[in-house]
Amino acid sequence: MASIKLTCTSFANAASLSSSASRSSDPKLSVGFRSPRPIDWSASSMGLSVRGDPSGGFTLIVKSSRDGNGSTTKRTNLHDLYESQGQSPWYDNLCRPVTDLLPLLTSGVRGVTSNPTIFQKAISTSNAYDEQFRQLIASGKDIESAYWELVIKDIQDASKLFESIYDETDGGDGYVSVEVSPRLANDTDGTIEAAKWLHKAVNRPNVYIKIPATAECVPSIKEVISNGISVNVTLIFSLVRYEAVIDAYLEGLEASGLSDLSRVTSVASFFVSRVDTLVDKLLEKIATPEALNLRGKAAVAQAKLAYELYQKKFSGPRWEALVKKGAKKQRLLWASTSVKNPAYSDTLYVDPLIGPDTVSTMPDQALQAFLDHGTVSRTIDANVSEAEGVYNALEKFGIDWNEVGAQLELEGVDSFKKSFDSLLVSLEEKAAALKLVSR
Repeated sequence: MASIKLTCTSFANAASLSSSASRSSDPKLSVGFRSPRPIDWSASSMGLSVRGDPSGGFTLIVKSSRDGNGSTTKRTNLHDLYESQGQSPWYDNLCRPVTDLLPLLTSGVRGVTSNPTIFQKAISTSNAYDEQFRQLIASGKDIESAYWELVIKDIQDASKLFESIYDETDGGDGYVSVEVSPRLANDTDGTIEAAKWLHKAVNRPNVYIKIPATAECVPSIKEVISNGISVNVTLIFSLVRYEAVIDAYLEGLEASGLSDLSRVTSVASFFVSRVDTLVDKLLEKIATPEALNLRGKAAVAQAKLAYELYQKKFSGPRWEALVKKGAKKQRLLWASTSVKNPAYSDTLYVDPLIGPDTVSTMPDQALQAFLDHGTVSRTIDANVSEAEGVYNALEKFGIDWNEVGAQLELEGVDSFKKSFDSLLVSLEEKAAALKLVSR
């Protein structure tokens, strides 16, 4: 990365210089000042970052960067993952202050996912939400309404941080995801209304409304997409349900009546590590050497076959007709990428699932492991025949993939409901402690 130094006589001149540079076709510039007084100023629209230190004089340091963010920090393999392999690395966590996301954004993270469990942990273990919560309750909000206000603020603030990525990619990336109430996982109409309300309440173009892929919510997905609302379909555990999710997306686009479909996008969150957690237990009950040899292989095998299905469904005349109206593919998103079994590689659910037009959302453990020693290479469509062999071998051992998916879906919905209910109880207690609940 090249650097040049220029001497500036005024802050205004420097800002003007960087503004003109940002309009050129050359690589974006990031600018740092050394100043007699501390400076903390940024202009994200120009890709400009200015920080000062008391070293004397105005020294303008310009570093060329081609990462699209004007970042002066070192490149990571997250940048390479996106630029050379077409996979978007996202972060599976969110809490206050959302500015804690800035170092991750600089390191190459391109989006954020959240869920009820993430918010339960964030809100119940931090006092960062207390002041807003106090004001909400004092204004007459009930506990659940106050919860949604807390969540919506975090989502709006985070979406602002990633807005430049959304703009630079023409709506292809830079999303933040927020989930409807898990209590609605078996309520088709309730989910539709909740998704519409949440979309309107958040009011940001780069936000995905998360809807679970339960049998009852698959029709909800179609309806919400047809209303022009972008969706992150979550809790997908089987190929059968994944195909139903794709069809719901396609049907929603077809039913929308929109002449321009380019702003209605979606991701399908296919869960990975939880599959191995359950299948490994089943294999250990069988306990033959052949069965035990398949441990830790089920999740990646099924995910590879999901990508094969993705390629098949997003091709052909039906899809091409939608492309003519600007439709974008519903990208596969690998979720549940943290490794539960310490005997396995800590990048097991990232390294083998790298490929174009996909997303990998990683919690802290998986993200740090991949940043440290992940391998950037196209792997998603390598050894597909081997994946098919593992998938079929598991069936021969009596493992029913649809039953596995159904059990994991039930456990996933249950887990989110418990987190949601637990958080509301915590907020009730917090309100009582603050003596804000009217008696």
